[in-house]
Amino acid sequence: MHVQGEQRAGGSRFAVAVSRFNLEITEGLLKGALAALEAGGVSASAHTVVWVPGAFELPLTVQRLAESGDYDAIVCLGCLIKGDTMHFEYIAESVAHGLAQVALQSGVPIALGVLTTLTEAQAVERAAPGPANKGAEAARAAMEMASLFRQLDEGPLA
Repeated sequence: MHVQGEQRAGGSRFAVAVSRFNLEITEGLLKGALAALEAGGVSASAHTVVWVPGAFELPLTVQRLAESGDYDAIVCLGCLIKGDTMHFEYIAESVAHGLAQVALQSGVPIALGVLTTLTEAQAVERAAPGPANKGAEAARAAMEMASLFRQLDEGPLA
């Protein structure tokens, strides 16, 4: 037996948590994510966009969203660009670890669409419209996981 999710998730509910820091980039990620959700059959009324100040605030916010029981998966979008200090490394590690912890503890799929780039040009490239948009990629992963979990809950393995 093979069980695999699909990148279509009509009937599922999603939260999209977005960092306002590096807003020009995160807005591009959000546009990509929302377009991917729409292409996957997710109506505008089936997703909620939640804005946070920066990437560091994503794990706590996502924990609250996951605990609500209102969402089948959560997409996290942010942008960290390496600077001259260690701040980048600390925040990137904290965010990735925190989001993984929330997913494991809550059982709600969390899609990591937080860019960690060395340059602004790399971030711009990954947030631009088109197939390389990492917001769209994260939304597709969230839909696939929501679809997979629905199958696991309803299927022969349940």
